[in-house]
Amino acid sequence: MLIYSVSVSVDGFINDRDGDIAWGGVPSDELFAFHLEQVGDLGAYLLGRRLYEMMAVWDADPPPRDDAAGVAFAGVWRALPKVVFSRTLERVEGNARLAAGPLADEVAATLAASDKDVSIGGAELAAAAIGLGLVDELRVFRLPVVVGGGTRHLPPVPEAIAFDLVETRTFDTGAIFERYRRR
Repeated sequence: MLIYSVSVSVDGFINDRDGDIAWGGVPSDELFAFHLEQVGDLGAYLLGRRLYEMMAVWDADPPPRDDAAGVAFAGVWRALPKVVFSRTLERVEGNARLAAGPLADEVAATLAASDKDVSIGGAELAAAAIGLGLVDELRVFRLPVVVGGGTRHLPPVPEAIAFDLVETRTFDTGAIFERYRRR
């Protein structure tokens, strides 16, 4: 399956009007452990340039969080094959490669190369995948804050796309995880 996993404000934004995500805060140990489990179950990750650059800190040594969970996440992230979609980057580092073909072709090839689910991230990239009907599951981490504007986590679509809610979970921070599977 192709999964779009994203953290959003209650009003549905992934960043605020200034492009900032600091309002999301640092994940609690419980939420971080859940993220580690989710990423550990993936076979690959498709990323837009901005998300790739933001996540590059997990390829650094030492990782930004140097406790056991942070070290474990860094290890999982470094080992995970990544495909980066960018019009401006000439090269990427670590276990990543630049996308060479159209999104649909890269999604198909990445899914075919793994016996696990693949995640896609970056608002523009995920929006394009949703528009092409490629996303099978939405995993939304709804954070208890209203930011009032910014980048929406879902794009406008020409017609409704039906999903079933298959899981919810509330974390100690008040964040709510919602997992939706496409019908």
